[in-house]
Amino acid sequence: MKGKYRYTILGLLFLATAINYIDRQIIGLLKPTLEKEFSWSEQDYANIVFWFQLMYAAGYMLAGRFVDRVGAKLGYGVAVLLWSIAAMAHAFVRSTFGFNIVRGALGFSEGGNFPAAMKSIAEWFPAKERSLASGIMISGTTVGPILAPGIVLWLADRFGWQISFIVTGALGLAWLIAWSMVYSKPEQHKGVDVQELAYINTGSTQEKEGKVPLKVLLSRKATWGFFLATFLTDPVWWFYLFWLPSFLTNKGMLKTEIAFPLTIVYAVTAVLSIAGGWLSSFFIKQGWSVNRSRKITMLICVGLALPVVLIRFSDHIWLSVMIIAVAAAAQTVWKGVLLTTVADQFPKKAVSSVTGIGGLGGAIGGMLAAQGVGMLLDAYKMNNNINGGYNLIFILCGLAYLIAIGLFHGLSPRLKTAEVG
Repeated sequence: MKGKYRYTILGLLFLATAINYIDRQIIGLLKPTLEKEFSWSEQDYANIVFWFQLMYAAGYMLAGRFVDRVGAKLGYGVAVLLWSIAAMAHAFVRSTFGFNIVRGALGFSEGGNFPAAMKSIAEWFPAKERSLASGIMISGTTVGPILAPGIVLWLADRFGWQISFIVTGALGLAWLIAWSMVYSKPEQHKGVDVQELAYINTGSTQEKEGKVPLKVLLSRKATWGFFLATFLTDPVWWFYLFWLPSFLTNKGMLKTEIAFPLTIVYAVTAVLSIAGGWLSSFFIKQGWSVNRSRKITMLICVGLALPVVLIRFSDHIWLSVMIIAVAAAAQTVWKGVLLTTVADQFPKKAVSSVTGIGGLGGAIGGMLAAQGVGMLLDAYKMNNNINGGYNLIFILCGLAYLIAIGLFHGLSPRLKTAEVG
């Protein structure tokens, strides 16, 4: 019976991702409070999101190369240390400009999460389990927002918004202690027996050591397929994360009432994201090729994400909430499978770098989308029709997946390991 220590590592990846998204979600939850205290317009808030995205783009790209150079243990540890400090620094900001600075610092350091997590999964899981592992790790992006409303809003109401930032930021420091004690490569880990190590290496080939030049990775169509798919679809998740609380309040909910529907959205997303990750792995175990299993799962995600275009026809808030919940779940499954295709197409020594390149695309898309959303909502607000602005944005969210899957398949018609030297 093979060991299961790899799931201990996966548990830490899940926790880091959950903490990462608690730190991201807090600004959206406290938006009504902060916009009153600092007199923010929608564009002011969009600018704060923009600086997060801009620095996240830079951090994601650099983190990919950094993690491939120093390894997952040190690379992940540095990222979590820096983003925890940046998160707590929000408590000491006294101006809108200050929020631009600390959000930028948070974005830059949080860019290390996915490159380090995917490198860890590539090292610790065989190909047939990577999609499930990615799905479980990605579910942290929804569990974090599930936990965040209760933690953040309670702390803010009881002790002030500053304490919310300090407490949530400190969670990363606690995780860092566990990571430093638990993680190492499987072949060096005392908790991994011979059987589990052999299972982890199922289907793997011996790789030459060394770093892959960036120009080589940029010359591969698979890199650009991943980049463009992430560019188009990551902004959808950012929109849900940063503007969903505001959408609910504009639909007539009080600030104290939004925690429950947000919890519903992210709970549905968490469950379905794990199920979606399992689905691709299940297809492989049934004898499907990696290419077919990944692409069919992605196509299912497109079908689940599209109904958000119909929100403009829904006057019932809870129907809208459930449509968004399913669409958000589709995004997390899509993201998990998309990240897994990097390990399917590139050797382990290049996984973080390619993940970083794709993350750069997603962050650039999110950065541009943040500016567009801010300008669009301000324009519709001036005409006393802000819900019309949200309706148009939801249509664009649904259509993004149709374009993305076409481009991804066109550039990666067959998922196979690229020759990178």
